[in-house]
Amino acid sequence: MMELTGSIITLTGSIVLFLGALGILRMPDVYNRMQTGTKATTLGTVLFLIGVSFGHPGCGCQGKILILIVFILATNPVSSNALARAAHTAGIKLTDRSVKDDLKDDTETGEEK
Repeated sequence: MMELTGSIITLTGSIVLFLGALGILRMPDVYNRMQTGTKATTLGTVLFLIGVSFGHPGCGCQGKILILIVFILATNPVSSNALARAAHTAGIKLTDRSVKDDLKDDTETGEEK
């Protein structure tokens, strides 16, 4: 039963990763692509690792998987934020459909959140 649960969770994580890849292809600018990729890789990878943990309960690797999950949850959003700020500083434009550029407003007034 644990193997079936692990397989379902692993499949769900794989589907989330696949949908994230499709989102990267469909988004109009680098900022939307980055947001799509980050959310999908974070959730998809965490689900995949949880599925592996459930699917192989006797391997003794649950501690390592937990450390990997914590590391992914801590680093993916931070690295995405750093990349988005670097892209904005480099002058990469938003799509014409973007409504507001909060970072531009902050840099014009000299404020940082």
